[in-house]
Amino acid sequence: APFDIYNSHLSEYGVLGFEYGYAMANPKALTIWEAQFGDFFNGAQIVIDQYIASAETKWQRENGLVMLLPHGYEGQGPEHSSARIERFMELCADYNMQVANCTTPANFFHALRRQFKRDFRKPLVVFTPKSLLRHPQCVSPLVDFTEGKFQEIIDDTNVKSAAVKRVLFCSGKIYYELLEKQQKDQIKDVAIVRLEQLYPLPVEQMEAVYKKYKNAKDAVWVQEEPENMGAWPYLLRKLRKTIFGDIELVSRKESSSTATGFAKQHADQQAYILAKAFEMAVTAQEKNIANKSVSKVFNVD
Repeated sequence: APFDIYNSHLSEYGVLGFEYGYAMANPKALTIWEAQFGDFFNGAQIVIDQYIASAETKWQRENGLVMLLPHGYEGQGPEHSSARIERFMELCADYNMQVANCTTPANFFHALRRQFKRDFRKPLVVFTPKSLLRHPQCVSPLVDFTEGKFQEIIDDTNVKSAAVKRVLFCSGKIYYELLEKQQKDQIKDVAIVRLEQLYPLPVEQMEAVYKKYKNAKDAVWVQEEPENMGAWPYLLRKLRKTIFGDIELVSRKESSSTATGFAKQHADQQAYILAKAFEMAVTAQEKNIANKSVSKVFNVD
């Protein structure tokens, strides 16, 4: 099949509108729009609100457009860290679209393949951390491409279920940082479960995995985003009537900005999240540094 790549200009409103129209006119093509950074879709928010999220409900018009939005806290500052997961989750209802945050090349491949092979069309939003492009552990064997399928959730294969006392649920690149700490510190009683599909939310699969860890006392959602952002607000609303009703949260504190602009502060915040997730000892000074606001840095208060 033909494979075409175009480097579009930075008028996201016009370009995303064009791609949506192209996908509508040619449903047998796999039309993908990738932002240079995830937050670039800000300029095209109207297209998302008026068409991508709501067209099927308003006009019974299906569309298979794929949006790839680089997302992940990598010390690039507030404008290049967040693709605003919370905005998309807020728009999710009535099975109107799919939202994914894949952690393996094979799972990303199957998400795209599933998108094309289905006999119906739904928009697909994929958050794509740039650091995973060259991460040595973010690889998949060939058999996972040829014989595998898309996995909405991926369990931890590095621990024995009977020994697990704490289960960490996460999504995206934070998994590899949690994995590194788990392996480096030889932590055997904490399992790390990846949520690859954020919507439709695979609640039954999450419950099945958690029930497998019969000795687990804590279920924790770990995210890089501030408390008022990311998938947490949506998960809190959806999981409160399930076995995860008292699920804990480990994240950055709530913020009016998606991320800090200071590299050292970013590193301190990431270290705090990892330590807190595994219930490591965190000193009061470390906690203060990790949660320090930009206004306090400049002594504005």
